[in-house]
Amino acid sequence: MKAILAFALVATAVIVSWAGEAHSQPASANDTARMLAGIQPSSNSPLFVLTKDPAWQQHVDNFNSLFAKVENRQLTRIRSWSRAKLTSPSPVLFYMFSGPDFLYANAFFPNTSTYVMSGLEATGPIPDLTKLSREARGRSFRNIEQSLSSIVAYGFFQTLDMRHNLAASGLTGTLPILYVFLARSGKTITHVSLVRLDDSGTAQVDDGDGSDAGGAGIARGVKIDFVGDDRRPQTLYYFGANVDNDGFESSGFARFCEHLGTGDGFVKSASYLMHRANFSHVRSFLLQHTRLIVQDDSGIPVDRFDQASWQLHPFGHYSGPIALFANRYQSKLSELFSQRAVESIDFAIGYRWHPGSSNLIVATRTDGGMPDAVAGATSGSLSGEDHSNHVAASDKNSTAGVNTDSRKTANRSISEQGSKYATRNRSAARTRRLLAHRASPQPFWFADW
Repeated sequence: MKAILAFALVATAVIVSWAGEAHSQPASANDTARMLAGIQPSSNSPLFVLTKDPAWQQHVDNFNSLFAKVENRQLTRIRSWSRAKLTSPSPVLFYMFSGPDFLYANAFFPNTSTYVMSGLEATGPIPDLTKLSREARGRSFRNIEQSLSSIVAYGFFQTLDMRHNLAASGLTGTLPILYVFLARSGKTITHVSLVRLDDSGTAQVDDGDGSDAGGAGIARGVKIDFVGDDRRPQTLYYFGANVDNDGFESSGFARFCEHLGTGDGFVKSASYLMHRANFSHVRSFLLQHTRLIVQDDSGIPVDRFDQASWQLHPFGHYSGPIALFANRYQSKLSELFSQRAVESIDFAIGYRWHPGSSNLIVATRTDGGMPDAVAGATSGSLSGEDHSNHVAASDKNSTAGVNTDSRKTANRSISEQGSKYATRNRSAARTRRLLAHRASPQPFWFADW
């Protein structure tokens, strides 16, 4: 009995020691991300002592197994496909309806300089594991594992389950998930700032907690600067924002995206929202501000792509939507897939997550008709950003922010069809291109890859 009591006292002392050492100094964002991802933090991190915790060691085993499966079954194959098919990516990627899914954004578009992501889930506060009790940390690890189970198994988040798991965790919001995906993608975080958008769409440092409690219509999010193995600076913006017609405009998110100029688009597992009239603005933004869009059938309906301006390249197999979205069947998409032999894909994407049943469309702009009055993304600092905070291990190397050129596109207001504001000359030119396209022997929207 004395031996058991002595062992218990020693174990308690070790736990108290862990907690005390962890509280002694702040941890960097990168070490926090690695800890959450089940990867050992740096040896001089205040979190290093917590790696002795059996709960974290179990977390490591669980995540190693989890990510090994998604790497072998999905990510390795997607990266190979991307290298072969997406050979000239833009510096900016617009990934609407993404939630915190950096994992797939990076797999398809690893060389993007600026990722812009959005979802209904709030960012939450910057995670600080040193402020959690041992029990709260263990609970947080388990909840994060549960939150990621669907995207690892199926390739998409089950939003309600994720929201419930995040709310039940000591670490709330999407930021812990973004941290995990960045660390598991081999990225090193250099700086993190919570941000909010002002009326002009300029990102300002947000002193809040990353929640949406600051007022309706205010787009809040996070800006994460990071580097990969090549040490090239990259930036991720995630905003907790409703991108229906009212929210996309009033939150400043549309203006923020316009400031970034022309980019690429990525859409998957998006609940077919851009098939609806009340998401026509974000749909038109993507059609007007991208040169390439990679999507499954839940993205922009194929009949919204102007045949004179876009070529559509189908991959995989289209058998229609799953039963939950049965009314979103696209006859023209079925026609596109049936015109000739379509190249297969060896990974799953979207709601048809079984091997061999997924579809993917690569839409490539052919007319070069991009908006003239937009500013490109450049390096700079966020308004009010303080790079002396403890969030990053190497803040001085951060390349933050965007050029907030106040010029706006000529097509700032957009109609349901996206053609209301076209000039007569542009309409005539488009008509000539359309007639020439119809006279050509190429099948509709289809060109040799």
